Amino acid sequence: MSLVGLKNLFFRQTVTPIPVRSKTNYGTASNWSNGVQQPLLDQNNDLGSEPLQRTPSRDSDTDVESQQDSGTEKLNRRKGFRIDARVISDATIGLSDGLTVPFALTAGLSALGNTKVVIYGGFAELIAGAISMGLGGYLGAKSEAASYHAQREETQQLVTTNPQAVIRDIAEVFEPFELPKTTVQDLTEHLADSPHLVDFVMKFQHCEEPPASSRALTSALTIALAYFLGGLLPLIPYFFVRANQVYEGLYISIGVMVVALYLFGYVKTCVVVGWDGGKNIRAGCWGGLQMVIVGGAAAGSAMGLVHLFSHEEGGVTKS
Repeated sequence: MSLVGLKNLFFRQTVTPIPVRSKTNYGTASNWSNGVQQPLLDQNNDLGSEPLQRTPSRDSDTDVESQQDSGTEKLNRRKGFRIDARVISDATIGLSDGLTVPFALTAGLSALGNTKVVIYGGFAELIAGAISMGLGGYLGAKSEAASYHAQREETQQLVTTNPQAVIRDIAEVFEPFELPKTTVQDLTEHLADSPHLVDFVMKFQHCEEPPASSRALTSALTIALAYFLGGLLPLIPYFFVRANQVYEGLYISIGVMVVALYLFGYVKTCVVVGWDGGKNIRAGCWGGLQMVIVGGAAAGSAMGLVHLFSHEEGGVTKS
């Protein structure tokens, strides 16, 4: 007789089943007398031979999927429409010059004492400056695209003629991340056989992105329009004063431009460093103050030079 059989012979336990109530007779007492004796250990069954299995709930799966879908929708909604960083950069360049150069010119022309001269000269400078700045942005974007294509052709030729050098360049890309040598070797071997090898080298080795086809035109229009709108602000007050009230227009223009330059400097700085926190607010205030100082220095220099030249011309005429 086995050990399990001997133990079951001398030591038995009474297993009391859980009473099952009838669906109709809820008031009857439960019967606890039908307990049966069962062996402590079963010779055929082990304790962990039949693990419990949970049937996945279709409702829970549906809830998880709905949560994932709602999370994706929220993420897409959060992204929304986002302006390209290059467009913001071009607009910043145009506004920086537009808020400074025409303001300095109109302040200098106001020393001549004629409002019409300020308006005509200011508009001429606005048109010429916007065209010049737009052409500069267009040519700069074209040069950037040409540089990218030239670098890509050089990389393609290097991949064809000297692939070992390209593999070493790829290993250098991963070197700052301190990856295991086996991982780097697997990555380089995979990239060496990949049709996207040139794209990888251009993006991570040379840090160059393929320029958009409309990049040059977008850059030109953005810079030109930002320059024109920024330079139009100091001219607006001169439209509401008489021809002999040029200094009244100058004072109003100075007030408008101080506010505009400060706001532009504040926003430009906070876009980079952030909007919250005392440190970021102080940095934004300092950025706005810098723009006011630069614009004021340019306007004061232009006005002083015009005064100097007009006095010298008057002295020469009198003599």
